Amino acid sequence: MIARLRPQLPWWAAALLGVAIFSWLGLSDYAWTDFDTELSPAIGQLLHGDVAGFLGGLPAYGGSVVLRAPFAGVAALLGGGELAIFRAVSIPCLVAGAWLAVVLVGRMGERGRSTGVRALVLGLCVVNPITLRALEIGHPEELLCAVFAIGAVLAARDRRTVLAGLLLGLAIATKSWAVLAIGPVALALPARRPAALAIAGGVTLAVLAPIVLAASHAAIVSGAGSTGSVIFKPQQLWWFAGDAGHVVVGVNGLPKLAGYRAAPPWLSSLTHPLIAFLVVPLSLLWARVRGAAPRLDGEQVLALLALLLLARCVLDPWNNVYYALPFLLALLAWEALCETERPPVLALAATVLVWVTFEQTPGWLGPDAQCAFYLAWALPLGAWLARACFAPQVRLRARRAPRTAFAR
Repeated sequence: MIARLRPQLPWWAAALLGVAIFSWLGLSDYAWTDFDTELSPAIGQLLHGDVAGFLGGLPAYGGSVVLRAPFAGVAALLGGGELAIFRAVSIPCLVAGAWLAVVLVGRMGERGRSTGVRALVLGLCVVNPITLRALEIGHPEELLCAVFAIGAVLAARDRRTVLAGLLLGLAIATKSWAVLAIGPVALALPARRPAALAIAGGVTLAVLAPIVLAASHAAIVSGAGSTGSVIFKPQQLWWFAGDAGHVVVGVNGLPKLAGYRAAPPWLSSLTHPLIAFLVVPLSLLWARVRGAAPRLDGEQVLALLALLLLARCVLDPWNNVYYALPFLLALLAWEALCETERPPVLALAATVLVWVTFEQTPGWLGPDAQCAFYLAWALPLGAWLARACFAPQVRLRARRAPRTAFAR
């Protein structure tokens, strides 16, 4: 066992160094973050012994808070204040990202990938700038959920049915968007799919049942099934269907700049159910196209997961910068394990584009132009991933064509 773990020690050291750096950079203060406004009151009630008040005051992603509550309790027992608790419930999410990075570079090493490419994968996984923004905004659970979902696919590929079901259940309990991983996990399993899905359902129920019994299930239902009419951002597909010429007030109560649109009334009940439903037709299409494919498709299905997570971003009127993090990590995992002829250039380019889209273009462009810029790269990337998923023969012919022509 020690001999097996020894090659991973340098990678673990590098990954944990990245965790330490991002903890220092992104967890310096919790004021004005979503942790401050959405989680801190509920966690305060828990630390004062009011379990019912804690469960009843959780937001739509309350399952992630339940999973991380023990870390808050330990910090409080050690005498830590709110800042220590904020860090205590965030750092485990970063450690989960480090674990995923070490798993990926370990598998890449077994396949003879170079140290430089493996270092790039580890860097994109651990010190991704989108992860830093997620920490600063107060949503480290997005990283944790992504690791659970990707880990479930990898466990399924390795025929570890129980672990796959456990990780899938934890992902769905953490955030509802993880239902998109149900299809990829089922497709990656060569057998015992009902057992894995039953385990996932049991784990999800075990985590979320206390919240439902505390009568805060309305938050889960509303968060998973609707988008509301207040938040309507340019970086999404529906932007130009919004109403222009209105004074739009943000969630902070202040009017937005000129050019912002108001969400159309029909959109609220459409988008989140549509996003969740996409897993059914796309998974069935994958099974039809690749039904007789070799076992390696257990990792190739990460491309389907990346496509679904990109669709989640494009179709969600609330689309935030940290929404892209699960997509970027799924894309990175697929490139690292399946695209062995090149470095993860797509994941690197997509990370840069997400950063520019959300952090730079709001200062350069008006809202309509921001939407156009986002769709100009997100839609072609989605089409490219769809081709990789559902027309793999086309990609193989495209790779071989230049070599064949040269040979002639």
